[in-house]
Amino acid sequence: QVQLVESGGGLVQAGDSLRLSCAASGRALRSYHIGWSRQAPGKEREFITAINRSGGTYYSDSVKGRFTTSRDNAKNTVYLQMTSLKPEDTAVYTCAASVNVQWSNARWYDNWGQGTQVTVSS
Repeated sequence: QVQLVESGGGLVQAGDSLRLSCAASGRALRSYHIGWSRQAPGKEREFITAINRSGGTYYSDSVKGRFTTSRDNAKNTVYLQMTSLKPEDTAVYTCAASVNVQWSNARWYDNWGQGTQVTVSS
């Protein structure tokens, strides 16, 4: 089983950029698809992006065009580059792994970690 740890969150202003990292240990990251979700206080978890083993990506409408997911298998890390941040992007961001062929479907990710807090001020 792969263990994932998120980092890179912080407090930024609207319009700023931030890069989150999802670092893997225990198993090689290249064997997994990786998904990102976020959860704001009082709201349901939102599945926002995923990257498959081959580097193919999926984005939700809420982040498409502003967020970019990439992976560096040599560093066992997946990145989430976030640009043009908005106050509504404020949430705890978490990553999870999947081996299911339906890698862009949130239902196949269930081992969400503790996450990293992103706060965007207006």
